[in-house]
Amino acid sequence: MDEKEKDDVFKFNEGYKAFLDNGKTERECVKEIIKQAKENGYKNIEEFINGNETLKEGSKIYANNKGKAVALFVIGKELIEKGMHVVGAHIDSPRLDLKPFPLYEDGGLALFKTHYYGGIRKYQWTTIPLALHGVIINKKGEKINIVIGEEENDPVFFITDLLPHLAKDQNEKKLSEGITGEGLNILIGSIPYKDDEIKEKVKYNILKLLYEKYGIEEEDFLTAEIEVVPAGKAKDVGIDKSLVGAYGQDDRVCSYTAMQAIFKISNPIKTAVTLLVDKEEIGSVGNTGMQSRFFENTVAELIALQSNDFSILKVRRALSNSKVLSADVGAGFDPNFPDVLDKRNAAFIGKGVLISKYTGARGKSGSNDANAEFLAMVRKIFYENNILWQIGELGKVDQGGGGTIAYILANYGAEVVDCGVPLLSMHAPMEIASKIDVYMTYKAYKVFLEA
Repeated sequence: MDEKEKDDVFKFNEGYKAFLDNGKTERECVKEIIKQAKENGYKNIEEFINGNETLKEGSKIYANNKGKAVALFVIGKELIEKGMHVVGAHIDSPRLDLKPFPLYEDGGLALFKTHYYGGIRKYQWTTIPLALHGVIINKKGEKINIVIGEEENDPVFFITDLLPHLAKDQNEKKLSEGITGEGLNILIGSIPYKDDEIKEKVKYNILKLLYEKYGIEEEDFLTAEIEVVPAGKAKDVGIDKSLVGAYGQDDRVCSYTAMQAIFKISNPIKTAVTLLVDKEEIGSVGNTGMQSRFFENTVAELIALQSNDFSILKVRRALSNSKVLSADVGAGFDPNFPDVLDKRNAAFIGKGVLISKYTGARGKSGSNDANAEFLAMVRKIFYENNILWQIGELGKVDQGGGGTIAYILANYGAEVVDCGVPLLSMHAPMEIASKIDVYMTYKAYKVFLEA
């Protein structure tokens, strides 16, 4: 890598870190993605549907799914029916969600009860600064955005843990049992309200403060989505600043690189698509996850705009003729934990974008397992465009496993392979990525979309 490319790598990652800071929830990600899309000339699909815009080659379109998922399209020279080139990622990340009745008082302290979302290691979430992000809809129907814990003078929140002097019983438990799901309660205050007639004085004081600042009452938590995430900004890691450390890189690293890649596409042969969905961490369910009909319905709308004789068969052809990079992260080799990976088939930090032929668990259960012909096509594209890439498995056979949205897109008949950034400390409150791998992933997605 020459000095110019090194400068490009570091400059690109400054934008990436800003994206991570601005998008700590799926709602915040969609807001930032649409903002950047508009700056790059993208128009809302509704403008085309209602006739204010005409669909043509090179049209740049975004479709917003309930503020939690988004798809970006650049219309190609060929009809959509002939297939698309799609890079699909997810914008949700493991976190803690507030329960519907979160606020309680115990021992002179006020706390929030939480329900964890996705695959976390619960002990990692104790004794680190936390922030609250989300929306509350009050009785008037007003949507109130809340972010507490990110500004310099904001308070932060903590989940306490035992002092080592009294942790004898806890130390004898398995690591997975040392902190329980019901034990992930967030400390939010301790000052009592001065009124002897009030029983839970600290809780009352918290509610009073929330009402004064946000105009919300306790019942409004029933109609809220408040996510608890690590507080603080993305940081450079290492004396050489070669790595990025931040919350939510699974899978916002692939979301950002896919977004930036399509922004550089103007007149592709095949319609280029960046698809960024929600709920992957809990099985891609719900009306904003990959298992919803959002993508299929959006493609149908575009085909209807492109064709005078619309039929559902054209939609099915478009999906089955498509080629897809399932843009998700993989496990990077960690010298502190070498025994969980087959080193000959592992991904390494700083060695480029990672292709995973299959994921799944044990006997490839739940995996897409890409076809050799499609792998060969992707390899050819990467070699011809000087993309630094590698191939690797998630871990040793029978060690564990995981999945992505690849199998869902493959259900349409599309050719799909997993392709993304290898991480260290995946699903931890702070994950680590190589800046080189981030940049190479962006370049890989770009050449795929325009192939």
